[in-house]
Amino acid sequence: MSVIINCIKKDNGNHENPYVAFKSMNWLNEADQKTGSANRVEMYDFVKDGGEDYVKDSAGNKAKLVAKTTDKGTKYVKTVADDVKSDNLLNFKECS
Repeated sequence: MSVIINCIKKDNGNHENPYVAFKSMNWLNEADQKTGSANRVEMYDFVKDGGEDYVKDSAGNKAKLVAKTTDKGTKYVKTVADDVKSDNLLNFKECS
């Protein structure tokens, strides 16, 4: 299954890195239009287990998410680096 991230919710406070500040992410399965929300660890597990997840900016640029773990063992996802800043998960819009 492949899903696109619609928006993110960030947690307040100090974190090991900016990516672990994500509280949850809303997503859309473009194949069947199913929507949902997943917390940071659920999204990590989805990607780690072979699910495809990405963000898409208003111009249609896509960036794939990858599963990572901090030195302290904290699970998170981040976008694969490219030259397009608008498809970076850290710059993505906040959920209302």
